[in-house]
Amino acid sequence: MEELVALCKRRGFIFQSSEIYGGLQGVYDYGPLGVELKNNIKSSWWTSMVYEHDNIEGLDASILSNPLVLRYSGHEDTFSDPMVDCKKCKSRFRSDSVANKCPKCGSSDLTEPRPFNLMFKTSLGPIEDENSFAYLRPETAQQIFINFKNVVDSTSKSLPFGIAQIGKAFRNEITPRNFIFRVREFEQMELEYFVKPGEDDDSLNSWVQKRLNWWKEQGVPTDSVELYEVPIDELAHYSKRTVDIMYKFPHGLEELEGIANRTDFDLGSHSKKQEELNINSEVKSNNDSNSKLAAQDENGNWFVPFVIEPSAGVERGFLAILNEAYTHEDIGDGKTRIVLKLKPHLSPVKAAVIPLKKNNQEIVDLSIKTKNKLQALGFGRVMLENTGNIGKGYRRHDEIGTPICITIDFESLENNTVTVRDRDSMNQKRIKIIDLENYFTTQLK
Repeated sequence: MEELVALCKRRGFIFQSSEIYGGLQGVYDYGPLGVELKNNIKSSWWTSMVYEHDNIEGLDASILSNPLVLRYSGHEDTFSDPMVDCKKCKSRFRSDSVANKCPKCGSSDLTEPRPFNLMFKTSLGPIEDENSFAYLRPETAQQIFINFKNVVDSTSKSLPFGIAQIGKAFRNEITPRNFIFRVREFEQMELEYFVKPGEDDDSLNSWVQKRLNWWKEQGVPTDSVELYEVPIDELAHYSKRTVDIMYKFPHGLEELEGIANRTDFDLGSHSKKQEELNINSEVKSNNDSNSKLAAQDENGNWFVPFVIEPSAGVERGFLAILNEAYTHEDIGDGKTRIVLKLKPHLSPVKAAVIPLKKNNQEIVDLSIKTKNKLQALGFGRVMLENTGNIGKGYRRHDEIGTPICITIDFESLENNTVTVRDRDSMNQKRIKIIDLENYFTTQLK
């Protein structure tokens, strides 16, 4: 983990938030390369969910949440972690991370565990009082559920169909830890897939396989993950069944993504006229909702759909992908290199164009022209690396995961050819500039 953290800081992937003022625990900023990698992960997820499924629509809902949403969802009552205090040093910890002793001072004089609600509150309007507040959403899912009718009415979708969302969520973690794995501000990639009751078991199994395939396409191989069937006594209150995709993070085996069968709990909880809907789950009586969040069968009878939810954190995905890509490689003659063997579609920089002489205007002009042509293809960022040191340029781009380096030299001016270098093999070859766009496109697909 220490090597990954050092790389992230050194190369501009991730910085500690508010670092010049001592930092803010559990909050991180994504630098020039980090924001590119993060956006590429999200884009890959969005493409696989929304663009590749005709029955899935997208949503970008608000972060501020009406307290009623989280009251009826059960978050006000149940969204908590067990917390203990050390009576000696006054530190606080999640009770499941403490083995009868304070991790900070070693004292065994601890309080009994008590629930600590993880939601952040903020005041609304100019006057602060108990009735003028909202929550920062602790998950993106609830805004999907409360927009169920809006999406159905505007798109005419019929079951089965899904609503996908990527967005920020906030949890007041007692003990943020393990770099970006457990933080207080993070992004989720969530799909709520609505099916008829009775079709939920097959749907969950299908989504587990789809999600395993997607992670493999991002560079997280199947031998680095395990499926964990969550025991009945550990299931969330809304879940009929949950399968967690567990990944071997540097700090241990932990959840990368969860696929849950949330039954009809969420739509049933937020719906009006609950007594008419034959809801399977135990829900809180709702007299505040003004919408019936349900569907009709072929006979016109109303029912509440079940929901299958694949839910992944962007930050955990970022960490897993980075961990898999990070390679310390022996290149012979007593030399080593660090290379990020990222999948090309995820690489923050798709190609680097390197002029051999940074003070030769003809070479620099041709490099800029070449860079602009490749950039216009729309695959992502192409960088002009005008440092004048080819070797250092190669090493820098190995370390940040750039798949292709293109060197423009004096021979390029004479015969319109360039040297292209492959990141993983380090092989180099000359190709004609006229063929470069086709080569670039082929390498990135």
